[in-house]
Amino acid sequence: MKTEELTEIGLTEEQAQKVFALNGKDITAAKEATKNELQATIDDLNGQLSTTKEAIKKFDGVDLDSLNKQIQDLNTQIATQDKEYQQKLADRDFNTLLSETINAAGGRNSKAVSALLDIETLKGSKNQKEDIKTAIDALKKDNDYLFESKEPIKNPVLPTNDGGAGSGNSFTTDSEKVEAARKVMGLSPTKENKGE
Repeated sequence: MKTEELTEIGLTEEQAQKVFALNGKDITAAKEATKNELQATIDDLNGQLSTTKEAIKKFDGVDLDSLNKQIQDLNTQIATQDKEYQQKLADRDFNTLLSETINAAGGRNSKAVSALLDIETLKGSKNQKEDIKTAIDALKKDNDYLFESKEPIKNPVLPTNDGGAGSGNSFTTDSEKVEAARKVMGLSPTKENKGE
C-alpha cells in the first residue's frame, strides 16, 4: 500500500499517514506474535538437538558390531529361557494330568504305574487326556495288582462272637481261647495250663 493509492480513494495525506501508523502497529503486533510462536518451536528444537548431541556423544568409540552381537545373544538367550519355561509348564501340566488320571483309576502307587507307561509318547500326544486314560486302562487289564479292586472280596472270613452258638465252643476267657488254638495246631498246652 502506498500513499498515492490512499489519496486516490479520497483520503487526505494526514489520514493516509494515520492509516500507515495503524497498519504498522498491526504488522508489528503480528510479527511479534509470530516470533513468539516460532521462538517456542525454535527453543524446543534447539533443546532436542542438544539432547541428541549428548546422546550421540555417549556412542563415541562404541563398536556397533559388538553391540549388535550382544543384542542378538540376548535375544537368543531370552528365546531359550522362554522355551525352557514353556516346557516346564507343559511338563507340570502333563504330570498333574497323569497323576490325577492314575488316582481316578484307583492306582495304588502313581510312580509304579507311571514307570510302566510310555511317558514320551503320551507327552507328544495331541489328545493327552484320552490317550493317558486309554493307556492306564490297558495297563490295568494286564497289571491289576497295581490298582485298587472294586470287586468285593470272595469268601470273606469274619470273626464270630456269638458265645459259641452253633460252633460248640464256649470260651469265656482269653486263656481258654489260646489253649484251644494251641490244641488245634497240635501244640502242647502252656505251663500254667498243664496241671489242669
